[in-house]
Amino acid sequence: MEAEATKEILLVALGGNALIGKGQAGEVTEQLDNLKLPIRQIVHLSREYSVIITHGNGPQVGNLLLQQESCEDVPRLPLEILVAQTQGWIGYMIESTLDNELMAQGWDSETYLVSLISYVVVDENDPAFLHPSKPIGPVYSEEKAALLPFPTVKTAKGYRRVVASPRPVTIVEKREIKKLIGQGFIVVCCGGGGIPVVREGRTFNGVDAVIDKDLASAKLAEEVGVDVFIIATDVAGAALNYGQPDERYLRRMSVTEAVSHLAAGHFHPGSMGPKVEAAVEFIRRGGKRAVITSIEAIEQAVKGRAGTEVVRD
Repeated sequence: MEAEATKEILLVALGGNALIGKGQAGEVTEQLDNLKLPIRQIVHLSREYSVIITHGNGPQVGNLLLQQESCEDVPRLPLEILVAQTQGWIGYMIESTLDNELMAQGWDSETYLVSLISYVVVDENDPAFLHPSKPIGPVYSEEKAALLPFPTVKTAKGYRRVVASPRPVTIVEKREIKKLIGQGFIVVCCGGGGIPVVREGRTFNGVDAVIDKDLASAKLAEEVGVDVFIIATDVAGAALNYGQPDERYLRRMSVTEAVSHLAAGHFHPGSMGPKVEAAVEFIRRGGKRAVITSIEAIEQAVKGRAGTEVVRD
């Protein structure tokens, strides 16, 4: 198989809404149907670009945690194993949807796909471990939460388990991913932000944490030399005063403007904030283009016709 040296590399980070839409129960049939729209666009783009797909896993890993809570007959699995399960589960759905769409668009059988179980190194001294902030899994009553062996936080729905969300240091499989891209594979990887691990000598050990999918995608983009970084979500782009009467979507913003808007609180830390931060990091580290856009407008965003593009000063 010859390397596709002439193609630029495109990374598309799919948000959880690519699989489960608002108001949906998350049936597998729903998830597969929802994937058709982004995958159709990605297949179009793969004629021009070498493609990497990353994805979220929030609803899926939450469902696995709920299933564990409802059964006492089998041993409970640590979070790192549940993240690995969702990587296989969602990777299968993306690959099968890709395969169907490639056939529908008349591609030959020499188009190669692979889903890669990916883990991501974090720093065991990351301050995030001292201040867990990411709610996951079931909702508990205050009485039940007080008896649990892990920290919880009060949310709008009730008490939920809370885990650390450390920053990604490096993607362990970056060399393999780069080699596969060079050989013409469409690569699905870093699902759910990757399986978080810490180094112990020459080995890795998993930790109870979750890594932001967009920050992990930005780190992967940096390490494998991605040219175009698309963050696909459920809104048209980044907006100032989001949800307010004077809400204003941005078509372009410089790195300095993005950092200023982040500091001013325009981008919520649990939703748009990490996306803007990931785009800023990618551009600062030499990336050519970073765009935050809707699932429906991935192809138009790559062409410069949709979304919010973060540009150098």
